[in-house]
Amino acid sequence: MELITSVAEMALATSNWQAVGLKVGLVPTMGYLHEGHISLAKRARAENDKVVASIFVNPLQFGPKEDFSRYPRDLERDLNLLEGAGVDAVFHPTPQEMYPEGFNASIEVLGITDVLEGAHRPGHFKGVTTVVAKLFNIVSPCKAYFGQKDAQQVAVIKKMVRDLNFPLEIVICPTLREADGLAMSSRNIYLSVDERKAATVLYRALTAAQTAFENGNRQGDALRKLMNEVISSETLAKPDYVSVANPEDLREYAGLIPTGKGVLLSMAVRFGSTRLIDNFQL
Repeated sequence: MELITSVAEMALATSNWQAVGLKVGLVPTMGYLHEGHISLAKRARAENDKVVASIFVNPLQFGPKEDFSRYPRDLERDLNLLEGAGVDAVFHPTPQEMYPEGFNASIEVLGITDVLEGAHRPGHFKGVTTVVAKLFNIVSPCKAYFGQKDAQQVAVIKKMVRDLNFPLEIVICPTLREADGLAMSSRNIYLSVDERKAATVLYRALTAAQTAFENGNRQGDALRKLMNEVISSETLAKPDYVSVANPEDLREYAGLIPTGKGVLLSMAVRFGSTRLIDNFQL
């Protein structure tokens, strides 16, 4: 497995592969990998001739009061995990390599980024779409792999790809969970012992709403109320938002959910200084 830190070198490597007809898959990450990331790499390995994983903690998607400086990093561990998953090259640029002096461009998807994460983290998705667009242009993958846990990010990237005619397929892979239901996340490391126990309330709230939905409750407001009630039973949990929305445009369902429409149950909840997100798509 090759470690590449230069934009030019990464672009040349993938260009050479594609020149001889090889299909390239891309797994974008911010590092500090868990089994969820590795499942993306393994899926990419099974579906492509060459696999590139990026490790880049993107400063553009962090707000001034967010955790960029303390975001967990362990490159050696990440490289070992990716090599074990069959990745061919890891792209690990510095912020200066990705955003050199004079950099002043951005990609922004409007509308769908105004709600949920976008409402609570202004500018976050502008940073996400800018870096992902750069990665797509540098690597030129046939397929790019993302996890369902970041449901709004998935929707935003899929819309960017459609609107800007990026010639690739976005592959969405299921959320991987711990034995007690907590979604795997690099930020779980921040939780104290008590907060880690409390964090399972996200899964319990989502499961309660899913059960109600499957038993015939098709009222958006009622499902939101049910999830909020479950979350409020946990004193350490402080919700930012709880949502019952259309998974395509993220518009909230208030009353009766139209027959045949998909439903995205999602939430962001704080436990001390740690903010976790999770979702179910029904």
